[in-house]
Amino acid sequence: MTLRFELGEQPYIELYKLIKVLDLVDNGGEAKALVAGGVVLRGGEVETRKRAKIIKGETITLGEVSITVQ
Repeated sequence: MTLRFELGEQPYIELYKLIKVLDLVDNGGEAKALVAGGVVLRGGEVETRKRAKIIKGETITLGEVSITVQ
């Protein structure tokens, strides 16, 4: 499944917040645990920084879900 997230006027969104706002988890703690567990990919590479600044043009992958940030 592919999802799109529009940043709008924001310059970035923190990784765990992106996962939470798209309702891929029930709460922020779950999002942080997924990131810390090494199951989130940023541009094909494992990203373990919960507060990594995700900007336009980046792709985040979580299992079968691919998120394109626009």
